[in-house]
Amino acid sequence: MPNVMRKLLLITLSLGLSLSAFADIQAPPGAEYTSVRKLGRGLGNIFYGVMEIPEQIARKNARLGRKAGWSYGLVDGTRRAFRRMGYGFYEVVTFHCPTFHGTFKPPYTRCGADDRIEMNPHDGLSEFPAELGFESYFAHSRVQKW
Repeated sequence: MPNVMRKLLLITLSLGLSLSAFADIQAPPGAEYTSVRKLGRGLGNIFYGVMEIPEQIARKNARLGRKAGWSYGLVDGTRRAFRRMGYGFYEVVTFHCPTFHGTFKPPYTRCGADDRIEMNPHDGLSEFPAELGFESYFAHSRVQKW
């Protein structure tokens, strides 16, 4: 009888260890936002925040026309650039502290509202500054798969 018990215990332990290898381990929702990402986001906003000016000129030009692009786009782009650089300095100084609701997520809000904006270039700031020119992460070509 002890030999059967020993085999049963060995089978139970081996099944238990093998099934735990298939466990679904997931990171918490805010795990990708770390202090290093906050520091990089702050430095990016400081150094590339001025890219908001030509970005807004181009957006307003396409949407409202040339005169609006060079007048309203210039003013709005300058406002957004200073706002972005202000957030950048704030995030560089406080990169080691989880300041937004105990997380390292970006604190950008929509004109005083309480909801965060992660990617809405018309109403608020995106997490990283705008890029001009060729953006390689968009797939514009067709791919034929056999």
